[in-house]
Amino acid sequence: MRRKRPELWENQTWMLHHDNAPAHASFLIRSYLEKHQTSIVLQPPYSPDLAPADFFLFPKLKTTLKGRRFQTIEEFQENAVRDLSAITEIAFKEAFQQWKKRWERHIASRGDYFEGDSA
Repeated sequence: MRRKRPELWENQTWMLHHDNAPAHASFLIRSYLEKHQTSIVLQPPYSPDLAPADFFLFPKLKTTLKGRRFQTIEEFQENAVRDLSAITEIAFKEAFQQWKKRWERHIASRGDYFEGDSA
C-alpha cells in the first residue's frame, strides 16, 4: 500500500483482508499490523467464498493448467505466470465487485455459511 497507493497509506483509509492461514495470524504479522495501525477485515473460518484468490484467481489458473503435464517446475512456473498475466484488468475489477457482494451476503447472513453467487 505504501508504494502502490501512498495517498491511502498516508491517511489510513484502507483495510487489509486476508484469509485465516496460520502465517497471516502469526505473532510477527499481528505485531506489524498493530504497530502500523492497520485496519483488518477478519475472515470467518472456512469461508473460501470470501477470498478472491479462492473464488476467482485459483479457479482461473486451474482451468488453464488442467490436464497439462510439465517436465520441470520451471516449465510449470513459466506457464502459470503467462496464464496469470493474461487475466485482464477488467476481470480483476469484476472479481473485486463480486467480492464486495459476497461480503454483503456474509453480513446479511450474520456470518452463517453460504455457497456460490446465487441468492
